Order: sequence, then structure tokens, then C-alpha cells
Amino acid sequence: MGKDRLAAFSDGVIAIIITIMVLELKVPHGADWTALMAVTPNFVSYVLSFIYLAIYWNNHHHLLHTVTRVDGLPPVLALANPCCDSLDG
Repeated sequence: MGKDRLAAFSDGVIAIIITIMVLELKVPHGADWTALMAVTPNFVSYVLSFIYLAIYWNNHHHLLHTVTRVDGLPPVLALANPCCDSLDG
């Protein structure tokens, strides 16, 4: 397997995780500050999770730039972390 295929697959997994995270955000039920404050904990949680995934994605791509060939166990190990990230929440 080429490293480009692994990078594309992991990008897809992370995109799906981010999409699922966005689905948990709710629209405020009003136009005042109290309605906005009701959704603030979920929004802060989303932002922190997004930052964590962005750091993981960046590190993963830097790691893949150092690799010349991918075979065997590394693809499984590289995708274990995003799999566990998708279960978090």
C-alpha cells in the first residue's frame, strides 16, 4: 500500500469524525444571550475536540512524509487512534 492511500484514508476517517462531532451541535432556541449560554458547553467541547483532531492530523501527515513505503502492521496502528477518537465523546 502506498503512503498516499493511507493518508487519503486517514483524512477520510478524520473528516467523518468531524462531521459526527458537528451533528452534536444544537441551534440556540432564542436570540438572546441566555439561549446562547445554554449551548456554550457543547460548543466549547466541539472546539477543543476539533483542535485535538487538527493536531493529530498534522502530526500524522508529518509522520507520513518521513515514510517511504507502508506495509503490514503500520496502517492498522495508524488507524487505531482515529478509531478510538471516534468513540470518545
